[in-house]
Amino acid sequence: MSDAPVSTLTGWTRAPFTGAGLTYDCFEKGSGPGVVLIPELPGITPEVLGLADHLVDEGFTVVVPSPFGEPGRSMTAGYTVRTLARICVSAEFRAFATDAHRPIADYLRAVAADLAARTPGSGVGVIGMCFTGGFALAVAVEESVLAAVASQPSVPFPVGGARRLDPGLSSAELDRVAARASAGELCAIGLRFSEDSNSPRARFNTLTARLGDAFEVIELDSSPGNAGGFASTAHSVLTSEVRDVPDHPALAARERVVAFLRERLG
Repeated sequence: MSDAPVSTLTGWTRAPFTGAGLTYDCFEKGSGPGVVLIPELPGITPEVLGLADHLVDEGFTVVVPSPFGEPGRSMTAGYTVRTLARICVSAEFRAFATDAHRPIADYLRAVAADLAARTPGSGVGVIGMCFTGGFALAVAVEESVLAAVASQPSVPFPVGGARRLDPGLSSAELDRVAARASAGELCAIGLRFSEDSNSPRARFNTLTARLGDAFEVIELDSSPGNAGGFASTAHSVLTSEVRDVPDHPALAARERVVAFLRERLG
């Protein structure tokens, strides 16, 4: 089977952005409604850029912040482990804490608000993946965020029952997100593979209980003998597991995310 879609930094504009006392480089490309794409570990890989360029091709202005990793570098086991070791001890990310407000969420809200102020439509979308999956929901406290996509959210690392249930944002942030969802101001999608222990189903149960019909769950079958041919270790729904093959389940999930963003952002 073919490999996942990949791309490069060609055509992306790189500039530092400061918000909430933090400064990171951000990469921007495209025109149309705004989408903030928060990279997964270990950073802005060719696979993340494959998704980013697909969103650009679908008519969105995409901003990809770079809070960790080396932009454009391919993923390897060693690179991922070294990046993970650095951010696990970072106060900005609080990888193990439950009921945690994470300073990186304040920064990403500032990125979203800035993008919303200079792109068409009434608001923006945010996509988080893997380590950053739950950050997309924390960013949705920002009123300009109309659509949040949490793909295989993995923080806090699901060690123990409390962390498995924790959706990756503080109680106060979740209360605000739930209130916005109840008022019709926000909708969200969560994506995961059925056998993915790094992104437990219990976490999605927490979000469904709080957000109700405003939270759409897409769970891809990765059990033994599954029709999509996914390994039991399949994790990255929107990037490394996507194949440009008709009726491929991860490709369909990516198509649903694009349609969702169009619906919400116009």
